[in-house]
Amino acid sequence: MLVDRLWPRGLSKEAAGVDDWARAVAPSTELRKWFHGGGSVEEFRERYAVELASEGAVAELARLRGLAVGGPVTLLTAVKDPGASHAGVLAALLA
Repeated sequence: MLVDRLWPRGLSKEAAGVDDWARAVAPSTELRKWFHGGGSVEEFRERYAVELASEGAVAELARLRGLAVGGPVTLLTAVKDPGASHAGVLAALLA
């Protein structure tokens, strides 16, 4: 399950072999830019939690939880440090 808002550059969808793309649970463009501009991980997690409470994200989280009940779900992201990113937050929510 790809959990980034943007598709990884230079990777075709056919070559990726990704089963699904959960854009609705990815951080907003504004939040990503703020974080990459020097925002703290702790504040990023707080702001991201607010975004995950939006209607579209809640529905997508429910769908991901349903998939996780049926078996393992692998979260894919292009970030360099998944533990300090949205992917780490999502993994904790799904665990």
